[in-house]
Amino acid sequence: MLTSILDVPPALPATRIAYSRGEFQFGELRVPSGSGPHPVAIVIHGGFWRARYDLTETRHLCEAVTRLGLATWSLEYRRIGNPDGGWPGTLDDVRMGAAHLEKIAAERSLDLKYVVAIGHSAGGHLVLWLAKQNAIVLRGIVALAPVADLRRAWELKLNNTVVADLLGGSPQDLPDRYRSASPIELVPLGIAQRVLHGANDDTVPLEISRRYVAAAKKAGTIRN
Repeated sequence: MLTSILDVPPALPATRIAYSRGEFQFGELRVPSGSGPHPVAIVIHGGFWRARYDLTETRHLCEAVTRLGLATWSLEYRRIGNPDGGWPGTLDDVRMGAAHLEKIAAERSLDLKYVVAIGHSAGGHLVLWLAKQNAIVLRGIVALAPVADLRRAWELKLNNTVVADLLGGSPQDLPDRYRSASPIELVPLGIAQRVLHGANDDTVPLEISRRYVAAAKKAGTIRN
């Protein structure tokens, strides 16, 4: 039995499947042994939505989750610095990538009645946002240190100007984009959630998750 993700050997690339035509519009699928159908975890990597970070960072996580009996669908997407990355390409890709599970489920023996989404940092933002997009029915979300409040992240100047780089400007200039992209402004999500955040995180402050959880509790989404 695994006791730590560090017990998993270095993860190799999994089955690569394109969900659209672009260079970065693909996912890596891992499927557990057995005939299935298998529950699925959509996994979205972080890195402040920037091009220098990619899905290789989540391969250990995906391997560990797959060994526990879930298929993992790890999404790559256009990021800031890629052609058409940022608004709206980054968000469009996550929506398309999640919806693509419908096209491969039968062939890959995936059980779409049991789909969850897991994301870290910028990926945490994206899985929370995904819950409101009607791309696929999610049973739950695990958000790890998510950038769940884009207005506050902009105020704090996280990673310099990264939120403005993602959305194309400030909350004052583009209020509609912040309203449609920021999870704290989308509650209630109407889905079970777990938000995990380290108290000493100096990249995405714990304050961001505390603000989001407070808003979600008030809206009736998160109960404890």
